[in-house]
Amino acid sequence: MTTTATDLRYLAHRFVDDVINARDLDGALVELVAEDFVELVPLPGQGPGRDGLAGALTMMFTAFPDLRWTIDDMLVEDDRVLGVSTWTGTHKGDFMGIPATGRTVTVSAWTVDRYRDSIFVESRMLMDVAGLLTQLGVLPAPASA
Repeated sequence: MTTTATDLRYLAHRFVDDVINARDLDGALVELVAEDFVELVPLPGQGPGRDGLAGALTMMFTAFPDLRWTIDDMLVEDDRVLGVSTWTGTHKGDFMGIPATGRTVTVSAWTVDRYRDSIFVESRMLMDVAGLLTQLGVLPAPASA
C-alpha cells in the first residue's frame, strides 16, 4: 500500500489531535503507533516501544494537565514528516524532578517522524529545553543585550 503525502499529513494531525490533545492512549495510540516504535531522542527514563511512548506522554500529561500541542508547519518527504510545533501547558505536577511551579509555558518542538504502511514507527523530537527550563524558573532568563 502506498502512503501519499496527504495521508502522512492526516496521520500526523491525527496523532496530535487524538493521542496528545484528546489523551487517547488506549485507542488512538494503539491504532496509530507500532508496538516496536522507536524514539531516537527519548525523554529521560522513557522506555522502549509504544509502551514507552505512552509512559512519556502520561508523565507529560501529569506534569502539564492542560497540555495542548499545535502543528505550526509540516513538510513531507517519502515516508517522513517534519513537524514544527508549539506546545503549551501549566506546570501543575512533577516534571523530571522539578516540582509544580504553577507557571504556564509555551515550548517550540521539532519532530522528524517516520511511517511504515500508515503506522507511526519512529520519531526524533527536539524541544527548546532551555526555553522550557527558563519559563519554569529553573534557569535564569538570558541577560538583555
